[in-house]
Amino acid sequence: MNRFGDKIKLLAQIFTTFFKISPFTFGGGYAMIPLIEKEVVQKRKWVKTHDVTDIFAIAQSVPGAIAINAATIIGYRLAGIAGAISATVGVMLPTFFIVILLSFFFLQFQDNPKMEAAFVSIRATIVAFITYAAIKIGKTALLDKTTFAIIVVTVVAMFLMHIHP
Repeated sequence: MNRFGDKIKLLAQIFTTFFKISPFTFGGGYAMIPLIEKEVVQKRKWVKTHDVTDIFAIAQSVPGAIAINAATIIGYRLAGIAGAISATVGVMLPTFFIVILLSFFFLQFQDNPKMEAAFVSIRATIVAFITYAAIKIGKTALLDKTTFAIIVVTVVAMFLMHIHP
């Protein structure tokens, strides 16, 4: 296959990878971190574990949703501007359609007790996903005693002084 065909194939893989991840992650970008890591590090081997930690740090530090930013950065690293666009559209498109669809159903069933119970369950699952992501990233970020001390001081300061992260 020629280089153009290889590039198209890679762009399609990037799009479908992020298109698959997006609809199965309730709770936003932080809940997507373990799935993105599994897909791009373990399964596809597009990015190394220590690089994905840097990608999420950068994605969190710039304006916008962390999942969209991370997808864009990963897509760009793999295939330049076209890769960034593929990954961004792939991660955004399912969520866009799901939100439109859910808004119609939610308006019909918003006072239903079973619907309220489902949202309680979803919230608990989101907390588990975010905790798992924090532990995975924490393992790669915790380099030495100084890093550990900074983490402890920061967490204590946030709780005692009610500082927003």
